[in-house]
Amino acid sequence: MSVEVKNLTKIFGSQRAVDDISFSVGQGQILGFLGPNGAGKSTTMKIATCYLPPTTGTVLVNGYDAVQDSIAVRRSVGYLPEHNPLYLDMYVHEYLQFVASVYGLKGRRAKGRVQEMVELCGLTLEQGKKIGALSKGYRQRVGLAQALVHDPQVLILDEPTTGLDPNQIVEIRALIKRIGQDKTVIFSTHIMQEVTAICDRVVIINRGKLVADSDVASLQAGARNEKTTLVEFEQPIPVEALEQVPGVLSATLAEGTTYRVVSRKDTDIRATLFRVAAERQWPLVGLRHEENSLEKIFQQLTK
Repeated sequence: MSVEVKNLTKIFGSQRAVDDISFSVGQGQILGFLGPNGAGKSTTMKIATCYLPPTTGTVLVNGYDAVQDSIAVRRSVGYLPEHNPLYLDMYVHEYLQFVASVYGLKGRRAKGRVQEMVELCGLTLEQGKKIGALSKGYRQRVGLAQALVHDPQVLILDEPTTGLDPNQIVEIRALIKRIGQDKTVIFSTHIMQEVTAICDRVVIINRGKLVADSDVASLQAGARNEKTTLVEFEQPIPVEALEQVPGVLSATLAEGTTYRVVSRKDTDIRATLFRVAAERQWPLVGLRHEENSLEKIFQQLTK
């Protein structure tokens, strides 16, 4: 595995920011690292990138321990923190050359790598500008370019699309997806659409504890032991009558003449509802399962 987090704990005073979490990410995987504000995401990322030491537990990057082999870990990781630190008075090309030199790249190798990152991150027309003159979206591109210039095997991104407009978000997502084809990518976000669009797996933490570790499809399918069916009639009917239908656990009014009916996960209640509606002369307009959205699952796991 490219990244292995084992029984990681970080304590600040009396607060357990990270509380005994374990997960792993392999090469070619994009992991969405989710959690509400204060859950411990950034702390975990800072430990994995050697900015903070753990209280207990370990983080291994390409087999190197983040405490014992921190230099090797730093060579293996590209990091874009939430607040993208850039030298605003430097020109884009100049800054990337500087970062390349910090990682020990010299001569043709440094020049070639910088040019490759300029093209990959869509900075060709901006490379002669000062970073301070760039828009937020292009600054994020520069941040990604500096994280990639030394060709790391692992890329760690902390909320890389925060503050971007919709077009910029789409562009950054596409770039992350492309990068993730042959690298390990861990990125945190509060935007659930990003997770479903580009992630292979999801890890969710809440108050420092791991509450989910799954691929996206399995998480959506197995988050609850209940199934919700939306039933629409031509006219209002008593909710109490729906609750009496065999197999129905609960029923509530969704909107208008549409009702949200909950049954067991392993039960398809639609045939029963159709038959009862016919028997009781409730003209039926629509009948469909309600998908478990990632937003709802996130709320269930972190409330």
